[in-house]
Amino acid sequence: MSQPLFTGVLTALITPFRRGEVDESAFVELVERQIAGGVHGLVPVGTTGESATLSHEEHRRVVELCVQTARGRVPVIAGAGSNATAEAIDLVRHAKAVGADAALMVTPYYNRPSQEGLYRHYAAVNEAVELPVLVYNVPSRTSVDIHNDTLARLSVLPNIVGIKDATGDLSRPSLQRLTCGEDWVMLSGDDPTAMGYIAHGGHGCISVTSNVAPDACAAFYNACLAGDFGTARYWQDRLIRLHKALFLDASPSPTKFALAHLGLCADEARLPIAPCSETVKPQVLAAMREAGVV
Repeated sequence: MSQPLFTGVLTALITPFRRGEVDESAFVELVERQIAGGVHGLVPVGTTGESATLSHEEHRRVVELCVQTARGRVPVIAGAGSNATAEAIDLVRHAKAVGADAALMVTPYYNRPSQEGLYRHYAAVNEAVELPVLVYNVPSRTSVDIHNDTLARLSVLPNIVGIKDATGDLSRPSLQRLTCGEDWVMLSGDDPTAMGYIAHGGHGCISVTSNVAPDACAAFYNACLAGDFGTARYWQDRLIRLHKALFLDASPSPTKFALAHLGLCADEARLPIAPCSETVKPQVLAAMREAGVV
């Protein structure tokens, strides 16, 4: 059996701000901390990176800065989704031009395409750019669910290589193993259920929690991938409340609060994401203590 293209924990990086601007020095330090913590990859300008409120210029700069900082030490999967196919193609072309290893493309949001429209969207990108693309399925945000049958059609295209699945439906990896083939990359997008996802055949997770606890998350995924689910459960028990706490307010505000508490960036999100609420902060801190972060 061939080795999957991407495995382990890949961090869905926040985009730090200071006085309304991207804080590039803080971003570089965050990337270095992730690599030192042992994560297996980096995902800039996804949902957690507040891609919805970045300008195109900011989006491109953050991807470029991530690639430059990583320097090939871990793969970089650049967020490149859009609800306009032409814009998605443009973002994937940029990711390829600056040296990203792959692109992460969310299903088109708001315009709610049919399954045929979803297929044609990704097929158009496959034709336009020679770069590995992961489909990002997150119906809770996009109001669109890409079906396993559609993924099976996409899996035969050379540049559509796998999925980030944030549905929490643990039957999906088993079905995709049967329909999409052994080379299909299956990454969870849901930290709390990722251990189950891997047990069903998944290869890892694009994680929010690893922003805060890269060392613990790396240890958890190393255990999962080694089939050592006893050790994995130990880390799961330490991390589960942090997984949950980071979504007690609109993401990524709790994550940014946690990182600000660690002195790594400002506690600043971009509207309409408000700062982490005062009622949530104690729960985030308690979860950080339980995870051994503070």
